[in-house]
Amino acid sequence: MSVAGTHHPVVVVGGGQAGLSMSWWLRQRGINHLVIEANRIGHEWRARRWDSFCLVTPNWQCRLPGFPYRGPDPDGFMLRDEIVRYLEDYAASFDPPIITGVRATRLRRDARGVFELVTTAGQLTADQVVVATGPYHTPSVPRLAERLPDGLLQVHSSEYRDAALLPPGAVLVVGTGQSGCQIAEDLHLAGREVHLAVGGAPRVARFYRGRDCVAWLDDMGHYAKEIDEFADADAVRLRVNHYVTGRDGGRDIDLRAFARDGVRLYGRLTGIAGTRLSFAADLAANLDHADAVAEGIKDAIDAHIDANGISAPTQARYTPVWQPRPDHPRTLDLGAAGITSVIWSTGFRRDHRWIEVPVFDGRGYPMHWRGATSCPGLYFLGLPWQYSWGSGRFEAVGRDAEFLAGHIDASRRLADVCGVLTGAPTELNVALPVG
Repeated sequence: MSVAGTHHPVVVVGGGQAGLSMSWWLRQRGINHLVIEANRIGHEWRARRWDSFCLVTPNWQCRLPGFPYRGPDPDGFMLRDEIVRYLEDYAASFDPPIITGVRATRLRRDARGVFELVTTAGQLTADQVVVATGPYHTPSVPRLAERLPDGLLQVHSSEYRDAALLPPGAVLVVGTGQSGCQIAEDLHLAGREVHLAVGGAPRVARFYRGRDCVAWLDDMGHYAKEIDEFADADAVRLRVNHYVTGRDGGRDIDLRAFARDGVRLYGRLTGIAGTRLSFAADLAANLDHADAVAEGIKDAIDAHIDANGISAPTQARYTPVWQPRPDHPRTLDLGAAGITSVIWSTGFRRDHRWIEVPVFDGRGYPMHWRGATSCPGLYFLGLPWQYSWGSGRFEAVGRDAEFLAGHIDASRRLADVCGVLTGAPTELNVALPVG
């Protein structure tokens, strides 16, 4: 299908879980639209996850519109290839109007209010546009990485696949968000010597008092809590995720246990001079903070159980299995430690430079309410904490898409009414040259 010179009531940019959910709801409302995807369905999961990757939330939380998880293991955690199949099967279930292999390179709005979208397959126009490309665009690696010596393999977490593909030797993992912790565990289980620079990310227990903590928190309404209920909404949107794993049926990620079992822990990486690395004196504080968050979640679960008279088994609280000594090392010599690889688990940056519409704040974050921007007809979908914890995830991206579909439909109907009252064309494409 050629897109050059075509006009569409709605164009959805991005064919991941957000874009597909948007397409499903637009179809329910009978709204003609086109989805363009730069790669192919499931690309992010297929190409930017390691081989042993799995979900950290249970399968039952996969609730894409019209396609909730129906497999044999609702309490399990889908592996990478199963996630890809889930998305492919979802698309096959309703056959969205999607074109793959087409990348959007420029978006602007002309004086008539029509959106002009330049793509690798030509230019098209639209009355309304939904940007559903998510927040994880460009791997973020700190500039100090440039100071590492030549000959040392450096990869971002999105490029890591398997321990066997790295050169022989020890590995330094920088960052302890979900990816950093899980990759460190993957390397350790593969028999590698692992050095881990620990940041301030929180953690959560996998199970507590007989259930997955996710199940308790779901019952407590945590995942449906709206961003507007927080006094510090902007700060909430910047929070990192709690680390835990679904590997082998699910378990805690306890960095203290990692250290007990041979992983070398350090504080935040602060400097590089040749082969010598320096770290902040915050390892103990970072570990204590992660534990405090996990225990605070257990406190909330206990309160929920007590308040509702729920029968649940008791469970002993966590006891730290390792403590850093006061003189814990704050430097590391890469050569002496035999480190041959560094994995930067330092997140991603947003890249919306292709959008030439003034809807961004000073940090480059799109200003919106529930995905609707101040520019009529321009929407975002799939952002973390767009409206709730589940925004952008399999759990609730469909709810956000449903809201936007209603907004898009109302805007379309309003345009039709205004056209009837003023005598202006109600369908913009009749006034636009095609071809």
